[in-house]
Amino acid sequence: MTGETHKEAGPQGLASALVASGALSSDWLPSFKAVPRELFVPDRIWPGIADGTKQKPVMYRSQDPEVWRRAVYSDIPLTTQWDDGDHKGDGLGTTPTSSNSMPTMVFSMLQDLDVRPGDRVLEVGAGTGWNAGLLAHRLGSANVVTVEYDPDVAHGARENLNRAGLSPTVVEGDGRQGWPDGAPYDRIIATCSLLEIPPAWLAQSVSGGIIVAPFGTEYGGEQIVRLTVNDDGTSASGRFTRSSAFMRLRQQRTDRPPFEDYLRGQEWPADAVRTTTELAPPDTGGWFEQFVIGAAVPETFWRAERYDDGTYTLWLYSRDTRSWASADYERGRTEYEVYQSGPRNLWDEVEAAWRWWDDQGRPGYDRFGLTVGPEGHTVWLDGPESPVPLRGEAT
Repeated sequence: MTGETHKEAGPQGLASALVASGALSSDWLPSFKAVPRELFVPDRIWPGIADGTKQKPVMYRSQDPEVWRRAVYSDIPLTTQWDDGDHKGDGLGTTPTSSNSMPTMVFSMLQDLDVRPGDRVLEVGAGTGWNAGLLAHRLGSANVVTVEYDPDVAHGARENLNRAGLSPTVVEGDGRQGWPDGAPYDRIIATCSLLEIPPAWLAQSVSGGIIVAPFGTEYGGEQIVRLTVNDDGTSASGRFTRSSAFMRLRQQRTDRPPFEDYLRGQEWPADAVRTTTELAPPDTGGWFEQFVIGAAVPETFWRAERYDDGTYTLWLYSRDTRSWASADYERGRTEYEVYQSGPRNLWDEVEAAWRWWDDQGRPGYDRFGLTVGPEGHTVWLDGPESPVPLRGEAT
């Protein structure tokens, strides 16, 4: 039933589905019942689908309360803001930027967090406040701090929490900095996607503290990581627990230079070298495949240029604009044309990363983990002693 509208449009129907799937554990069930999702959902929403990548047309509680409630008690994300609040109309904006998260993900991450009585928790990304409300009910409002960058979103979360009779500390600020006034924290949870785990979070954690966060690569893909902080608060390590698709922390969004910056005034293919490959470009495009490639190929991103006949060109770009590559895909072919330009052969790097993963038996997220420390972030396979081999270094 995950991702669907339940026959019983209400808390009990959603609870039954979440318990059956294993997402909602018995220790979180009282908080689920006491902190109803509908108190944390605004009048206007854009319901999503199970994978969080698409939204349905706008729906208003004031116009059709039954349909609105059915969406609220479905296991789907609900978009509540587009384009950092710049989008005002009822149509779909360009990019969703705030939401009430999918209940399966909410309670799965809370299980990962493994809170104990008396724990102090820092949340980054208040959204509508539901997650903070669940934590506040479980641990007491005095033990929960939630940080939200957007003042309007923070204001809405605070109002929702007050309406539910809860009063965790709601801070308007840059979540990368945590909130030192409330430290140290036993648990830290992020409800936004990260390219880097901020050092301040480690410093504000107790020894052995747990950090649960969606961690993505610049190339693509994202997984939930559960980190344990070391004794001196300078490093943390742990495994990935599941796939995810959250909105990126605003301060960690990356710019995408236009293609013209790479050609530098020359006609395509400029100085690119033509080669061929037997690896079909679609094989590199899965959500987890992108994650593995991104762990091995730093400071690189992609886009696809699709054509009416079903063919497409996969474009690869280095963030510094010095290197690019293209790979053309046509159905039925066994060899594909590749062009590469610049000091890095980006397609070769992507292909080497994919073939390494293939040689390991195509392992899933449960065999991967992450170590964070003063020297950066390292994704590893099976243990920290086996880092994913880097295929290219930005210069």
